[in-house]
Amino acid sequence: MKTLGMAIALLCILEGLLPFLAPEQWREIFRKVISFSDGQLRFIGLVSIIAGLLMWVMVQ
Repeated sequence: MKTLGMAIALLCILEGLLPFLAPEQWREIFRKVISFSDGQLRFIGLVSIIAGLLMWVMVQ
């Protein structure tokens, strides 16, 4: 449970870096992502899941 908490904390830190350091660029990226189709968003989600699973396997 401690490891999961640390992983979520690290995720929050990484997710917060771009809006904190470059808010204008973050807004522009967010605007572009909103214009993606459902299929494009699903593909990005799938790639993210696969990358996360691969990292998980390599770390263990």
